[in-house]
Amino acid sequence: MASKHILDPHCELIMEEYRENIPLFNQKTEEISSILRKSVSDAGLIVAALESRVKGEDSLAGKLELKGSKYKTLADITDIIGIRVITFYVDDVDKVASAVERLFKVDWENSVDKRKIHEIDSFGYMSLHYICSMEGFPYRFEVQMRTVLQHAWSNMNHDTGYKSGVSIPTRYIRNLSRLAGMLELIDDEFTKMRQDLTDYRRKVKALVASGNLSEVLLDEESYRSFLELGPFDNLNRRIASVNQAEIQAVSLMPYLPVFVSLGFKTLGDIEKLLQEYSGAAFEIATFQMGLTDLDILSSSVGPQNLCIAYVLKNGGGKAGLVKIFDVLGGEHSGNELMAQLILDQAKMLPFMNQ
Repeated sequence: MASKHILDPHCELIMEEYRENIPLFNQKTEEISSILRKSVSDAGLIVAALESRVKGEDSLAGKLELKGSKYKTLADITDIIGIRVITFYVDDVDKVASAVERLFKVDWENSVDKRKIHEIDSFGYMSLHYICSMEGFPYRFEVQMRTVLQHAWSNMNHDTGYKSGVSIPTRYIRNLSRLAGMLELIDDEFTKMRQDLTDYRRKVKALVASGNLSEVLLDEESYRSFLELGPFDNLNRRIASVNQAEIQAVSLMPYLPVFVSLGFKTLGDIEKLLQEYSGAAFEIATFQMGLTDLDILSSSVGPQNLCIAYVLKNGGGKAGLVKIFDVLGGEHSGNELMAQLILDQAKMLPFMNQ
């Protein structure tokens, strides 16, 4: 099929060189993408997408038709291969850029950080563009780095037809500018939120490590840090020693909503629970073990019986026990039967008569 583009002999030579090297371009695109993907993964970065493409023949011909005299050879065209890395956060763009700088030789003269030349009255959303090269490959390639929101804006901006050459009324340009500003603010706020959460995690870990548990609010992050200390290990080992049972580790995160349902507000409340109710939890567990020949116990045996002991000692009765099981495994008719059985057994235990 004849090309719709009119090219001079010089540009036709460039096009011929392009066609001859398409297999090489495809191979190198895969190689560059793989190298960059591994580096990003090794650095612990999670990106939204890593895209790649070889410039299409029609696109290249159009480019040469417009400004072919600018290029002496195909090697002068820097975006035959294009890689795009889309991150979730603004600061991750710079982390990806650092990886690119380590992996490839960056042509700084032709690379552009469009974020730094973003005009205050413009509404084009910007990204970081590096022109790179690698040893043994005579052609340069482009790596674009931007956030998810920057990428979304770029696509939306393209769909508006703003760059189509058609004049757009000022009111539409103003609205687009407002939207771009909002997206930029959201991008920055997401990054700030992540940093704030990171700072909070560090603070929680420091407080937990220092033992100031009464100052640490009970939430998913603080509870997870608390579990790293193995707070229920001693009670579990004590219970297991009765039958010389093996302890099988399971996640204790499901007990967070149980503690919350019991009204606990801080890690100090759980620490107090351990101090005041471990004896009762041991009595309940050993009584139940005496009725079986279990030699493998779940690591949840400690926290579960602590919660049961707390409910029984504080007058929660059958309804309180049912609530524990409902929170742990969902509402089920068997929860009432289990609660009644535990209630009947507990009446025979010393801690209930103290």
